[in-house]
Amino acid sequence: MLAVYADRFSKDDPLSALQVGERPDPDVPDGWTTLTVKAASLNHHDLFSLRGVGLREEALPMILGCDAAGYDEDGNEVVVHAVISDPSWTGDETLDPRRSLLSERYQGTLAEKVAVPRRNVVPKPASMSFEEAACLPTAWLTAYRMLFTRGDLRAGETVLVQGAGGGVATAAIVLGRAAGLRVLVTSRDEAKRARALELGAHEAFESGARLPGKVDAVIETVGRATWSHSIRSLRPGGRIITSGTTSGPNLDDAELTRIFFLQLSVIGSTMGTRDELASLVTMLDATGARPLIDRTLPMADAREGFAAMLEGEQFGKIVFTL
Repeated sequence: MLAVYADRFSKDDPLSALQVGERPDPDVPDGWTTLTVKAASLNHHDLFSLRGVGLREEALPMILGCDAAGYDEDGNEVVVHAVISDPSWTGDETLDPRRSLLSERYQGTLAEKVAVPRRNVVPKPASMSFEEAACLPTAWLTAYRMLFTRGDLRAGETVLVQGAGGGVATAAIVLGRAAGLRVLVTSRDEAKRARALELGAHEAFESGARLPGKVDAVIETVGRATWSHSIRSLRPGGRIITSGTTSGPNLDDAELTRIFFLQLSVIGSTMGTRDELASLVTMLDATGARPLIDRTLPMADAREGFAAMLEGEQFGKIVFTL
């Protein structure tokens, strides 16, 4: 079957480790099922894998990808939940210390077929395209959990989304607006700020700019480049929800004095549960809100999509179709 996979690692030139070609059909353990992939989306996790982050060399060659939508063995339209917990685990899958993502221990979704545990399949509503549904399991689920589970944001509150343009950021804008939040965004790029406003943000600012007022919460996926600004933008008692460090994890100043003096909450968030994915799908079906797709490419042209993400050219999700 056609697949997009890593056969080695390259920290400095990740695209050199990317392969597009034939791979064997997936093995299907007991309790698992095979899905026929119609669309799959790209995440920064896939570039990290090419660099050797979170992926062991002995697991190579590894088909990349966490997100997909397609048909199950009975012909039902479904979405894949990418978090693989231990079979004995009960409760929140993201808290299982032995959890992994598709494309870490098990072959990923950037292929014609993918094997997943039966419990990791969520029905796709007819109102949503395969391309839209394929955007949800990583970036959109991450944003949903950050906003509503870990951030506990309520209608009427104000949230700052750092780094408008990435998959989690654009998801947070759309979901926040749909839930009645006041959404502020930042970006270094004027065009991305303009697009964020079109997407539903109430106001957009240059990165690091002083805001007109303090916010209740910050959605933080950038890390070092925006951390200080995020902390300084919060009202007393506010919270910063972090799920990524695309600019690097090593802070110049953790702003600890502000954190304890203003009684700020620093909240970590990772991916989301199958039930949260089902709730996200239901929310989008009910509200009509939809993922923003930057571009759709045939999976055979996956290298073009990886290159765009590496250069930071995308606004929204990059989707591959079969």
